[in-house]
Amino acid sequence: MGLFPLFIKNPLAFLLLVFPLLYSVIFHEIAHGLVASWFGDNTAKYSGRLTLNPIPHIDIIGALMLFFVGFGWAKPVPVNYFNLKNSRWGLIFVALAGCLANILIAIIAIFLLQSQLIYSNPVLSAIFSITAKINIILAAFNLIPIPPLDGSKILMGFLSEEAQASFSRIEPYGFFIIIILLFTGSLYPVIGFIQNLIYSLISLLIKLF
Repeated sequence: MGLFPLFIKNPLAFLLLVFPLLYSVIFHEIAHGLVASWFGDNTAKYSGRLTLNPIPHIDIIGALMLFFVGFGWAKPVPVNYFNLKNSRWGLIFVALAGCLANILIAIIAIFLLQSQLIYSNPVLSAIFSITAKINIILAAFNLIPIPPLDGSKILMGFLSEEAQASFSRIEPYGFFIIIILLFTGSLYPVIGFIQNLIYSLISLLIKLF
C-alpha cells in the first residue's frame, strides 16, 4: 500500500504522516550504524550517519517507492564488517537491527492506537495505523534473504564460509532479482507471510504487557 491514495483522499493525514514515515527508514539505518558501533565499527559515526538530520539519509528512489508502493529505503549506512568484534554475530545483529527498529516503531504505534483519544480521532487513527502497517512492511521486506536486503546478511551469519562465498556471488544481481520478483508479484506472498509472523509477535507482546 502506497501513500498516493491517502494523498488524494486526505491531504492533511498525508502531510502529518510524511515525517513519521521518513524517520521510519532513517531509524532503520541509524539502528544498523549504532549496533555496528557497539560491535566495534565506527564507520557510520565517522560518516555522519548517526544523525537525526534527514538530509544525509534520504535516497530519492527509496522515498518515491515509499510514496507509491508502501515500502522504501534510505541510503544504506556504511559498515565495515571486518571491524566487527565477533564477526559472525556482529553481522547478524547489525543486519537485524534495522528490522527490529521498524518493529519497535510499529509496536509503539499499535500501543498508542489503544488510546481512546487517538482511536476516536479519524486523522490520528489513520496516521498511527498506517505508520504501524508500513513499518511492518518495511521489516518484512528487509527480512527477505536476497542481497542487498538485511535478510541476506542475517542468513550469511549462519552459513559456513564455503556457503557464504557461494551465496555472495548473487549479490551483484540481487537488486535486479528483487525488482523482477516485485514486478512479477512473486515476492508479495513472501512479504505477506513474514508480515503475519510479525503481527503475531506484536500481538503476543501487547497481550503480555
